[in-house]
Amino acid sequence: MNKPVPPMSSLSLKLPKADRSIETYRLAASRTFPAKLEGPLNRIAFSAVHTVADPFADNDPWLSVAVDWDKTIAFREHVWDLGLGVAEAMDTAQRGMGLDWPTSLELITRSVGAAKRRNALVFSGAGTDHLAVEDAKTIDDVIRAYEEQISAVEKIGGRIILMASRALAKLGRNADDYAKVYDRVLSQVREPVIIHWLGDMFDPALTGYWGGTKDLDKAMDTAVSIINGNAAKVDGVKVSLLDKQREIDMRRRLDKRIKMYTGDDFNYAELIAGDEKGFSHALLGIFDAIAPAASYALSRLAAGDEAGFHDVLGPTVPLSRHIFKAPTRFYKTGVVFMAYLNGHQDHFTMVGGQESTRSTLHLAELFRLADKAGLLANPELATQRMKTVLATHGIES
Repeated sequence: MNKPVPPMSSLSLKLPKADRSIETYRLAASRTFPAKLEGPLNRIAFSAVHTVADPFADNDPWLSVAVDWDKTIAFREHVWDLGLGVAEAMDTAQRGMGLDWPTSLELITRSVGAAKRRNALVFSGAGTDHLAVEDAKTIDDVIRAYEEQISAVEKIGGRIILMASRALAKLGRNADDYAKVYDRVLSQVREPVIIHWLGDMFDPALTGYWGGTKDLDKAMDTAVSIINGNAAKVDGVKVSLLDKQREIDMRRRLDKRIKMYTGDDFNYAELIAGDEKGFSHALLGIFDAIAPAASYALSRLAAGDEAGFHDVLGPTVPLSRHIFKAPTRFYKTGVVFMAYLNGHQDHFTMVGGQESTRSTLHLAELFRLADKAGLLANPELATQRMKTVLATHGIES
């Protein structure tokens, strides 16, 4: 499906370049993708989704949270229409970067309710973020914090993504500490969970996770041992290390009952396609920004058209690598900017004032890469909105 949208040559705008010059950029021929899933999928694919801020709230963005609930849930409806699951209240929703636990629980409650009304797939993040790291004194404190959030999510009928814990990263000295926490917590969950290994490029406070070591080989040994030892309680593992070989290695070491969900926003296309020894399912923040293309590509893969899968998904990878470039934790800005360009929200305002974390040059390059990948759903609208943002930075078209 590659449908030109004429007359594309008439669409242009002025974009800044790294050498401080301004170029006249002309948009390429766009592509259109179905607004709803076409055909079955042979991969489970979650989109970790963003939270839409309320731009009219009279609050202090750095200090308090204001959410536009209608737009936030509407975006999840968009994702579900495309056959993707929702990974709720994760780091893409700015969990730990503006979204606190009480607001996260309200978000989870609303999202689980919306999913039940349409029998859609949603798993939600449960962690320990209501426990301030400086207040965590013992491993038992970490366990109690996990238990509190898991209980709250399960009470409303939610499924769990067990998030990495900053408090555990601080207190956990060795593999035994991590085994104590995960064994205790997993023994109590009602249904199998997805375990999230979030690398320190996404959250520096998680340095040394899985055993208090920076040696990733030792960390993986600990993680695999704990996860396989609790296989009956684990649906899958999401790995966000931006290292495809480590993901492949871990995937091959997991108990056969446990799924691998790629969280590699640099190499997802080849990891989802897989090889003769297996493949990864998906739980990706970039799927928020590219959901229609991801859905269509996955439907092509399920239909046996691997070339079509790569034709659609391959061009999205340069955009994803740009959005997730270091400092990777600021990728949420690019995800929300894509939602603004594509008309899912009417403003470029973020929880916590995080719209300020990427430069004008970064946003300009994002626009170019999104255009080249055919990801601007309405090129005229996207161009006008890009011009509006640039004008606030002194660049008039």
